[in-house]
Amino acid sequence: MSAANSRNKREALRSALPLLAGATLALLLNYCAFRLHLNFSAASSISLLVVVLTALRLGFWPATGASVVAAICLDYFFVSPILSFQIADPQNWIALASFEFTALVVSRLSIRVQDHMREAVIHRQNAERLYELSRSILLLNRHQPPGPQIVELIIRHIELESAAIFDSTFVRSDAEGLRHKENQKLVRDIYLSNTSHDDQDSQKWLRVLRSGSSPIGAIVLCGGNLTPIMVDAITSLVATALERSRSFEKESHAEAIRYGEQLRKTILDGLAHAFKTPLTVIRAGASGLLEMKHLSPAQTELVELIHEQSIQLDTMTNGFLQMAKIDSTNVQLRLEHILLPQLIDEILDESSDQLYGHPVQVCVRDRNLEVPADRQLLAITITELLLNAAKYSKPDSPIGLSAEKQNNHVVVAVHNDGSFIAPEEIELIFERFYRSPTTKHRAPGSGIGLAIARKTIAAHHGEVWVSSERETGTTFFLSLPMLERREHESVAN
Repeated sequence: MSAANSRNKREALRSALPLLAGATLALLLNYCAFRLHLNFSAASSISLLVVVLTALRLGFWPATGASVVAAICLDYFFVSPILSFQIADPQNWIALASFEFTALVVSRLSIRVQDHMREAVIHRQNAERLYELSRSILLLNRHQPPGPQIVELIIRHIELESAAIFDSTFVRSDAEGLRHKENQKLVRDIYLSNTSHDDQDSQKWLRVLRSGSSPIGAIVLCGGNLTPIMVDAITSLVATALERSRSFEKESHAEAIRYGEQLRKTILDGLAHAFKTPLTVIRAGASGLLEMKHLSPAQTELVELIHEQSIQLDTMTNGFLQMAKIDSTNVQLRLEHILLPQLIDEILDESSDQLYGHPVQVCVRDRNLEVPADRQLLAITITELLLNAAKYSKPDSPIGLSAEKQNNHVVVAVHNDGSFIAPEEIELIFERFYRSPTTKHRAPGSGIGLAIARKTIAAHHGEVWVSSERETGTTFFLSLPMLERREHESVAN
């Protein structure tokens, strides 16, 4: 109890010292002015100067005490009757009251000006710190996570006790300074709760970092030289830095994907061209052997197997070459107006031996139906849909092939019975090299035919889609726009 009382006394004495100093200074200067035989005006000017200096150095309340003591000294030493607290002339009352009022107003204004100057200095220092922080953030190492770098820069430039950042992109929290482990957990909780709050008593600022309205992280700042404006500026800088880092990460990832895709295309194209010549020789040799009549049945069966597999390899090679052509950014369509019923008849004649005995039921009511397209690419696409239907149909079941005009488009449909594509695989089957686990053992294939079909039709500004039901089977559709002849001619040129 005695220790607490002594502490309270020391604090009270420390608070009273500035007031006592201002009052003592006013008393001494007025006494010196009296001994020097100065008049009331000179003494009041000196007293006003004392009050202003006290206000600037010690604050408003010590200046107020100094002004009261100065007014009393002016009355005692310079207002008749001298050396008396009595005031005979009412005008002296007005003079003393005016002095006191002026002293209080001037001291108040002096303190306000001093506060503004102090705030201006703080704002300038904060602006310089923010500038240095922003300049350093622009130079972050893009090959390392941004969190640890930003935390270190904040503590160095803003001169904080501690700081912590949670980055949702890397799902990590980083902290430095006092109580860094506590702040690491706290900053993660701030992000998960998605709430910002400030605790100025403990000098701790907790904010959620946002990109637009979406949270991308959180930040905790601890330090006594922070203001709400300063914290908002730091929060915006850090949010921008994290978003910039995320953009760089996406850009690098996309660039790596593009590079890998270009490398894959180059390799496939090179391999396909390299395979083309030996496959031609193998097919020619197998065909020549089959023409010989002196082969035994076993030898004939082996040669036929070689011939069939070489045809399949040749088809796959052509697919790789076609995929490389479609993927090329310089691909140019050789558009012409194609009579669709005639093209379908040609396709059926050329692919009849590859349909596994399935009859094709063609339905094209308009025998003059035309569509502007690249003849070779469109033929490859329709052929792929027919062969795909034949591979997965029930044995000897018919394949439906129809074409009709719908609005400003020509829609071709290829239907088969017996196959079903699950809804979750509808988009996957159009990806390169994808084969459904449930059907890939039923028929040979490379998984690139439907990818070629979609890319080919996309190059014509058309669409490819599929509809599949267990009861009715599967239907592939392709839709091509019907351009005006003038538009076609400009495209062809």
